[in-house]
Amino acid sequence: MMDRALVTIEPAPRRRLPDWIRQRVPGGKRYAHLKNVLRESKLHTVCEEAKCPNMGECWSHGAATFMLMGDVCTRRCSFCAVDKGRPGHLDAAEPEHVATIVSAMQLDYCVLTSVTRDDLPDQGADHIARTIEAIHQRLPLCKLEMLIPDFRGEAACVERVVNTPLAVLAHNMETVPRLYKPVRPGAVYERSLRVLELAKEFRRDILTKSGLMLGLGETMEEVIETMADLRAIGCDLLTLGQYLQPSARLLPVVRYLPPAEFDELGRFARALGFADVASGPFVRSSYHADAMVKATV
Repeated sequence: MMDRALVTIEPAPRRRLPDWIRQRVPGGKRYAHLKNVLRESKLHTVCEEAKCPNMGECWSHGAATFMLMGDVCTRRCSFCAVDKGRPGHLDAAEPEHVATIVSAMQLDYCVLTSVTRDDLPDQGADHIARTIEAIHQRLPLCKLEMLIPDFRGEAACVERVVNTPLAVLAHNMETVPRLYKPVRPGAVYERSLRVLELAKEFRRDILTKSGLMLGLGETMEEVIETMADLRAIGCDLLTLGQYLQPSARLLPVVRYLPPAEFDELGRFARALGFADVASGPFVRSSYHADAMVKATV
């Protein structure tokens, strides 16, 4: 195992984006329609909260990732644009509310995620599970993917979410072990691996998925080792994307990886045995999520 001594990522001056890090301004009728639907329903999306660069493309195709349990996170990850602090009251009506909107949209595939709620006795596991169950009851043919927090490694929380009509259980490693302290304070590399491993122990048929952000100072060797760790605990799907600094107060980009390097890492990941891999500058955990699942059939 590599040395996991404390690492400090020094601030770096913001520099011009390379030519391959360019996205069009969001627009179009479907984009505007979905934006209005979400505003009227008062639902949160990780697309907006995390300032995802793919929001324009996904919303133009009628796809969005719903974020459960509010828009304030109890963790203070230094890469994430979601607000940090003390969350408000948990809305007990949210599961049915989300199910109503998803059903009205007649989605074939729905991705859910959530803020981390360390303030709740069960980290919000039952709330997440009830949302999945409510959507399935209204729209049984819709495949569901849930990107969960680490639940502080509590097995009962993972079990509650996994034992639902869920197709994909996702939990992102985000970065390599050496960078966990500056990037994911409050998280533990081995604990995140164990969360994915537990999902398979509770339900052998469930697909598990994880993702890494690149460009924070990791080495190629470290990325390969992390991918190998994921395969060793049976992770099925992997996403690799470029970290983009959401605001000046968050971690700077250390390096922009060229598309060819993403292609190389994608080939290596497939050789390790992942059922499908999405690797590219703009890839995020929920990007083309339905296509990744179809690739495993």
